[in-house]
Amino acid sequence: MRRPGAARAGGRLLLLLLPRGALLLLGVCNALSLEIKASAKVRAFVGEQVLLKCSFKSSSPITESLLVDWTYRPLAGGQMETVFHYQSIPHPTTVGTFKDRISWLGNVANGDASIAIQSPRLSDNGTFICSVKNPPDVYHNIPQTVLVVTERGLAFQLSSAALLSILVFLPSALVVILLLVRMRRKFQVLKEKGKCGYKKSSIEVSDEPEHSDTAGCGGKLKQCCLNCVDTDEEDPY
Repeated sequence: MRRPGAARAGGRLLLLLLPRGALLLLGVCNALSLEIKASAKVRAFVGEQVLLKCSFKSSSPITESLLVDWTYRPLAGGQMETVFHYQSIPHPTTVGTFKDRISWLGNVANGDASIAIQSPRLSDNGTFICSVKNPPDVYHNIPQTVLVVTERGLAFQLSSAALLSILVFLPSALVVILLLVRMRRKFQVLKEKGKCGYKKSSIEVSDEPEHSDTAGCGGKLKQCCLNCVDTDEEDPY
C-alpha cells in the first residue's frame, strides 16, 4: 500500500518539473524559428545553367557565423554529399561531379542562399537539400529540391489545352490571312483601273489642239462650195 508521504513527495516533484518543462518547450520553439523555403521541383536542360532557389528567415540577426550547406543525393540513391558550403565567403566543392560547376547567387543579408549549376547533365538528376544555420537559430525544416535534367528536344510536350488552342486558333489565323491577301489583290486591281481611267484636267485639255465639231462643219461647208463651183462650170451656155 502506497504511503501518503510518498504521494505528497511525488506531487511536489511534478510541480517543480512542470515550469522547467514549459521553459524547455519554449526554448525548442524559439530554436525552430529558422524557416527555409526551396522549390520542390526544378526542371533543367542539358548544357543550360539552372538556378536552385533557397530562402530563409531567422529570428536572430545575421552574423558571420551563418552557415549554408547544399547537399546532394543521386537519383539512383546513395550517400549524401556536400556540393557547396558558405561561411562569410562561398566554398564550392573541389571534388566530385559538381567540381567547378556550382556558383553562388545568394545574398545572406536578404535571406537568399541560392546557387546555380553550370552545364547540367543527365547524371545530375537527384535531390538537393539547402541547410542554413544562424546561431543560436540552428534548427529548421528540411526542404528538398528534386532536379530533373532533360534534353531540350525531348522536353517539349504539348498538353491537351495547348493542342486544343492550336486546333482552334490556327484555322482562324489562316482565314484572316487569306482575307487580307484577297483584299490586297482587290485593292491593286482597283488601283490599276484608276490609272487606266485617268482624266486630264481642264488646263491640260486647253493646251492641246482642239478637234471640235465646228472644224468638222467648216470642212463640210468648204467641200460643198467646191462642189457648187464645179457644177456651175459644167452648165452649157
